[in-house]
Amino acid sequence: MAIRFIREDGDEVLRKKSREVDVIDDRIKTLLSDMAETMYAASGVGLAAPQVGILKRVVVIDVGEGLLELINPVIVKQDGEQVDVEGCLSVPGVAGEVKRPAKVLVEALDPKGEKITVEGQGLLAVALCHEIDHLDGVLFTDKVVRFIDTNEMKKG
Repeated sequence: MAIRFIREDGDEVLRKKSREVDVIDDRIKTLLSDMAETMYAASGVGLAAPQVGILKRVVVIDVGEGLLELINPVIVKQDGEQVDVEGCLSVPGVAGEVKRPAKVLVEALDPKGEKITVEGQGLLAVALCHEIDHLDGVLFTDKVVRFIDTNEMKKG
């Protein structure tokens, strides 16, 4: 496992659409492990492959309920709406309120190549949407309804 360099806003790779993973081989499994280690080292709750410079549809998420490793994730159902404050490891020092679904159903493959379904509400729904957006070249700043002063957040 290795900690990878996290690309920041302005890096063109973050604006490109990722390709589906056709074969889950050792390279993809190593990528997943490295991404998880990188996410934890940066104190994040999610990381998408483009954030480490790889244009593959791969994300890792851990909102405190255990690590999710998702390959080719797709949102198949969404309900309700919520507005919450988001940040991003690729946009350091920036936070903003973003409108997202309150509940999502995501289908993906796990590292064994088995189809899985993840149902997310609250923070998990936000993280799933946020990371899947990365796979399509979309940053949370594209969807912000109100930017938050990060100094204001530290006082709160």
